[in-house]
Amino acid sequence: SWSPPGEFAVFVSPPNRQVFSRTRPPSRRKLFGMTETMTSELPEGHDWEDAGDAWGRRALDWACLFEHYATDVIQAIFDQVGVAAGTELLDIGCGSGLGIRFARQRGADPAGIDAAASLVAIACERCPDADVRVGTMFELPWDDERFDAVTAINAIWGGCEAALCEAHRVLKPGGRIGMSFWGTGDPFDLRPCFKAFALNSPPDHFAGMKRTGDVGRPGVAEDMLVAAGFRVIERDQRISTLEWPDADTAWRAISSVGPAVPALENVGAETLRPVVMEALECCRDSSGMYHFRNAQQFVIAEKPTD
Repeated sequence: SWSPPGEFAVFVSPPNRQVFSRTRPPSRRKLFGMTETMTSELPEGHDWEDAGDAWGRRALDWACLFEHYATDVIQAIFDQVGVAAGTELLDIGCGSGLGIRFARQRGADPAGIDAAASLVAIACERCPDADVRVGTMFELPWDDERFDAVTAINAIWGGCEAALCEAHRVLKPGGRIGMSFWGTGDPFDLRPCFKAFALNSPPDHFAGMKRTGDVGRPGVAEDMLVAAGFRVIERDQRISTLEWPDADTAWRAISSVGPAVPALENVGAETLRPVVMEALECCRDSSGMYHFRNAQQFVIAEKPTD
């Protein structure tokens, strides 16, 4: 999830995990051809608190039933950006802390930020000694050149170029960033579900979903990274697989994602659930188990040393 620029960042600080505000350190941006206006503009209609509320509305279901969709791509990105013992890693859009937990297992020193306070609370329970904050990826509350590596697992989308400028600012020269997103090719079991969410949401939300999804088109993520000052290393993908034992569990999982919330508020679960479950029918096998597969692509880039 994501959020907009502002003077203050709210964050949860271990070990007591109290939420409070702190002034963000002065930025010494290196814009690399992007104007100050470009770095500070937000996607039209975007509100970070609304986004955090949507993604955190069903935080426990997300953390237990959906977030592990990213397991394979997290490990692949960690290998490429060099997450190892002693690595200072920032996970942008950290959700309920799956990536932070995996980083800890490698001996890294991870930090994270997310717009959803309820997801951050779970991340703090999973990794109580990690620096996990509630706030905006468009105005990161860390000093320049603070981290060895940065990850953004399905967190930075089309229209979020300013977040990459912030990632560039906090990354050390020679450090790498890995960002992932849904691809546009098969398998893409999410496609009919997202379509159902979009068609049952208010019209302005439909436009926002299209804009954010553009990052999956070939070359878009690479162009965004280059504009922010990075040097692109490679693009790759992994197949994300989730399995649910029955229809009720499948519904709890898929309805925990942020884009489901506007549709649920607009038409209600009684209307939305049958449409979504029909879209998921192709994922159900003869035993009733659901196998939910999607191509998750990622791009690796590096901050130049000169």
